[in-house]
Amino acid sequence: MEPEIPFNTGAIGRTCVATDTKLHLIKPLGFSLDDKMVKRSGLDYWDKLKLFVYENIEDFYEKNPNANIYFSTTKAKRTYDKVEYSPNDYIMFGKESKGIPEEILVKNEEHCVRIPMWGEIRSLNLSNSVSIVLYEALRQQDFSELEKFGNLHRLHWSE
Repeated sequence: MEPEIPFNTGAIGRTCVATDTKLHLIKPLGFSLDDKMVKRSGLDYWDKLKLFVYENIEDFYEKNPNANIYFSTTKAKRTYDKVEYSPNDYIMFGKESKGIPEEILVKNEEHCVRIPMWGEIRSLNLSNSVSIVLYEALRQQDFSELEKFGNLHRLHWSE
């Protein structure tokens, strides 16, 4: 929701491509999607991204009326690993400077989750936070549809 830093959005886009996950961006954006920093951090994967862009939060809700949304915020009472995610759930993250507006959080208290952190730090980098929570949701689905085993390029693993 309202990302401000193109590098973060590019990195998130790359993670979404790697996990076959859709990326929903809610305006206003702090940059143009044509910004070279977005594309640079997304590398050559950006054209494979399943990207949806909304004019504002109301537009998002209108176009996704039955969405089951978890709101990732530093202000939540429970941690992200205490949720049972389903394959079609949405995980919303806020802008880097302020997060998700508290008015939205208060209306959705039971769906707010946080990443545990040491008390002296305000928050993690947005793209890192997305990766942490997304991979927990995917882990709970046994990484369905993802490749679970890697291959060496020149050598072979012993059996």
